Amino acid sequence: MSTTASRAGLAAPDLSTRTLTTSGDGGRRRRHQGSVRHPRDTAVKRTLYVIAGVGATLVFGVPLIWSILRAFQSEAVITQAADPATFFQLGWQNFAAVFSPSSHLLTGVVNSLVVSIATAVLTAVIATMAGYGFARFRFRGSGVVFGLVLLTMMVPFQAILTPLYLEMNAMKLTNSLLGLVLFYTTVNLPFGVFVMRNAFESIPTELEDSAFVDGASRFRVVVSVLRPLLLPGAATAALYAFLASWTEFLGALTFLTKDSLYTLPVALLNLQTGAYGQVSYGNLVAGSVVAMIPCIALYVGLQRFYVAGLSSGALKG
Repeated sequence: MSTTASRAGLAAPDLSTRTLTTSGDGGRRRRHQGSVRHPRDTAVKRTLYVIAGVGATLVFGVPLIWSILRAFQSEAVITQAADPATFFQLGWQNFAAVFSPSSHLLTGVVNSLVVSIATAVLTAVIATMAGYGFARFRFRGSGVVFGLVLLTMMVPFQAILTPLYLEMNAMKLTNSLLGLVLFYTTVNLPFGVFVMRNAFESIPTELEDSAFVDGASRFRVVVSVLRPLLLPGAATAALYAFLASWTEFLGALTFLTKDSLYTLPVALLNLQTGAYGQVSYGNLVAGSVVAMIPCIALYVGLQRFYVAGLSSGALKG
């Protein structure tokens, strides 16, 4: 009996071990089946992302390539329906006409560069100071004041263009690139303040406290300590102001009346009109391509800062 009991006692662990082993194999099989589904789901998602990316590239890239090709075509080819026999007959005649001394387009490009760069720099500097004030100095009614700053973004300047003109004319700022820079800076400043305030809010105050302990002033803290962290926000505010002032037409047409001060959008309006009021589509398309070059180059160069600046302040901690 003792021998039989001992054999039964020895056999029991084998059954339990076999059962555990079987259940362990089943668990491994279930885990294996689950791991098989995961790469398949990942491949489907990746395929969908690729399709969406290619579709977005076609939507935005094809019109751009089409415009560039049209800029190198003759006036007769541009005004006709696309024909494979003549579509790729390219030349420089439109750009030669655009940059001729009589077109004054080069003067418009220079004026737009001066106005846009000055607006971008001035907007970034003022927005940085205002953003630091709203983020670090708490005073009674600060939220209300910041709300009023954001409220101005909802009012288009076209709605108040007449009083703006009267005010600038009273201050002798019409027919002046300086007046146009101040006007563009005022219009783009609310968005810049919003971005820079969020940028400062996302930076821990302990960094500033450590610099204050070492004897640094507020100006030195912002310029030396916080500058690398504020660069995306400042680049976003500057890029937004540059693009807005580079393509703005109505304000420049209203505040400028001298041909030598016209910016690029106004110069393009004068360039597209040929003899007897006929629209010169070749010159118009070539001038539009010239106007696109700084925007594309600047956006590609500052894209990573632009995305980081827009998302600053979205996450806390």
